[in-house]
Amino acid sequence: MTDFGWIALLPPLLAIALAIISRQVYLSLAAGVWLGGAILEGWNPFAGLARAIDMTVAVLADAGSARAILFTLVIGSLIATIETAGGVRGFVHAIERRELITSARRAQLLPYILGILIFIESNITVLVAGAVGRPLFDRFRVSREKLAYIVDSTSAAVCIMIPLNAWGAYVLSLLGGLGVANPLATFVRSMPFNFYAIAAIVLAGIVVSTGWNIGPMRRAEARARTGKVLSEGAAPMVDPDVIAPEPDPGVEPRARNMILPILAMVLMMPVGLYVTGGGDLRAGSGSTSVLWAVMFGLAVAWALLLAQGTMRVPRLMQVALKGAGGLVPMASVLLLALALAAVAEALGTGAYVAQVVTGRLAPAALLPLIFVVAGFTAFSTGTSWGTFAIMMPIAVPTAMTMGLPVAPFVAASLSGGIFGDHSSPISDTTIISSMASATDHVDHVRTQLPYALVAAAFAVLAFAVVGASM
Repeated sequence: MTDFGWIALLPPLLAIALAIISRQVYLSLAAGVWLGGAILEGWNPFAGLARAIDMTVAVLADAGSARAILFTLVIGSLIATIETAGGVRGFVHAIERRELITSARRAQLLPYILGILIFIESNITVLVAGAVGRPLFDRFRVSREKLAYIVDSTSAAVCIMIPLNAWGAYVLSLLGGLGVANPLATFVRSMPFNFYAIAAIVLAGIVVSTGWNIGPMRRAEARARTGKVLSEGAAPMVDPDVIAPEPDPGVEPRARNMILPILAMVLMMPVGLYVTGGGDLRAGSGSTSVLWAVMFGLAVAWALLLAQGTMRVPRLMQVALKGAGGLVPMASVLLLALALAAVAEALGTGAYVAQVVTGRLAPAALLPLIFVVAGFTAFSTGTSWGTFAIMMPIAVPTAMTMGLPVAPFVAASLSGGIFGDHSSPISDTTIISSMASATDHVDHVRTQLPYALVAAAFAVLAFAVVGASM
């Protein structure tokens, strides 16, 4: 395999720079994939374009990636169905009747709580919490950037703390492949050391409860209080009317039309892990189980509406297809992000970063170092899962070789991956948070980054303390 050295950093850095400068996420990701293809083809731009197209198409050849993209379309169908059936509006009305949402602070608390409760998959968390929170935020004049920050901070950070979901299944499979004797017990022991995820969740709660706005978020909130939901020149990444349409005329808004399908998804997730794992939840397929869970939620939504007699099959199909179409941009971003991750893997981007940095500091700084390297890798590649796959085979054997407990090293790898993913403008979770909140993507990145850095600073200090005590 060719050692590309620092050149391996160019494709993700190009994508990041273009995304920030041009605000064109699709073209930025595509440019990164094209540059990576050109490098792999000896800097031939035309052969590189052909290689880039082939690598993008090859993403669909991977069953897990194909399921993730299909899941994206199905969740669009589910959200559109729930919206058209008046589920979200009924849920909001039920809360208002009980006078639970009477202020901007309580409006922010709702998506925060939903982000913690809907933990089966980060994209589901973001899309549902965003759909519920968006009308409330607009009504109480809270910025959509704040909504994007809240749903982003309670998606991956929450999901990585749960063993029995898609994220947990993936981490357990990595630990099992590295020869860890008891992957589940190791994962559970790593949870208290997952300092960035904990800090991100707690910090978002503090922001919600105190209204602590710093840097660009302060300016966004001041603008929102004047009634402007978007900044000057902002371009939302998706039209909320497509994936969140008005309820059909004559349809009575009912909270159960939202609650029951989502509850069905949550309950179906461990069932899917159990079935795909042959009776072992830890061995289940996360991507398959998530897809099954969303499809089951959609089936429950259809069954409810047919039983109520409010919608017939042709109308349900029309809404489902429209909702899936509304998330084609998100599926396209996911496809390009996965292609860029494949380019980074082919160039050895993550391995290069890890090789350059690890082993150059004293053992007392090892855990903070792993966190920082994982964070930079995830920021550069836009994928936390890819970062886990890169960093865990480095961190776990290092701990074993040195005779140190494995759990803190696992936590440092996971924490760093979440931090980089949370901060990167080319991360699918960051992009989807912008879409779900119907805000400008670069505005979301700029307003969220100061909070991410605060949580990261806490994590570095905490890992330093733990590392020094080992």
